[in-house]
Amino acid sequence: MGMMGKMMGWVLGTGGGLVQTVEVFRENSEKGAERASDEKRAALAQFATEFAGRRPGLFDRVIDGLNRLPRPMLALGTLGLFVSAMTSPAWFSSRMVGVALIPEPLWWLMGAIVSFYFGSRYQAKGQDFQRSVAETVLMGQALAADKGRVDAAEHDPAPTPEVPGDYADNPALADWWRQADAD
Repeated sequence: MGMMGKMMGWVLGTGGGLVQTVEVFRENSEKGAERASDEKRAALAQFATEFAGRRPGLFDRVIDGLNRLPRPMLALGTLGLFVSAMTSPAWFSSRMVGVALIPEPLWWLMGAIVSFYFGSRYQAKGQDFQRSVAETVLMGQALAADKGRVDAAEHDPAPTPEVPGDYADNPALADWWRQADAD
């Protein structure tokens, strides 16, 4: 054994010392994954025993019911405003005067609360829909313009300019010459 081997044996020890030395500075990935798996398994087992066979109590059912109320209440409330405007215009107008007196910062706060509550999914879907409509309209306009050009070309074909002999063998150069001559 050479001098380097003796020094490495002295630093690392003998018989698998390299692995043990490396594990001092870096975690063993396989054993770390096993520990994480055992930890997750233990947490799931704890949750399973905690909630197994347990039916939600009255409080849990009431809170779940309250969490489901805002959307239907907003929808039905809006419909109720339309009905009240038709059945009792004086009552409705007095309420709307009160709404008109609400300061603007409070409206901003209400808008932020409603936006965070309902999320931005509706806005994202709406913007995607508007984008697709705009793309469809632009595509339709482009197709209509192309169809107009095709119809015009069928009824009145433009004379093709004479291509010089140098360019006649190359279709790309011939097309370029025709376009340059047409302009």
